[in-house]
Amino acid sequence: MSTTTKPYHIGRKISRIRELKDMKQEALAQALGTNQQAISAIENSENIDEEKLTEVAKALGVSVEAIKNFSEENMINYFNSFYDSSSGNGVVNATNYECTFNPLDKVVELYERLVQVEKDKNEYLEKLLKGK
Repeated sequence: MSTTTKPYHIGRKISRIRELKDMKQEALAQALGTNQQAISAIENSENIDEEKLTEVAKALGVSVEAIKNFSEENMINYFNSFYDSSSGNGVVNATNYECTFNPLDKVVELYERLVQVEKDKNEYLEKLLKGK
């Protein structure tokens, strides 16, 4: 499923972001308090309302703008913009890439989000076990 065929198909963009985050439809459904079929319907929709898009973005841990502006080309360009410092002794050839954020803060933020997802998953599973 490529976003290149229909660049404004918001459902495909959501699907691709979810896949890149290694998240199943069921996990997104749980985060949104709905079922897998509803997520499938969202991902097959060319447009969705702003309120639902905001909820989906929050569940995916991205901004609404990130979903709207997502494209495979942007992802390729983003990853191609990284410089492999192992070959240049840390010197960037004629280009100075400066981080506008502390990478360690982003790692900690990601770790905290992963821990929270695991806690939420465990709570959900415990609730399911108690219900049986």
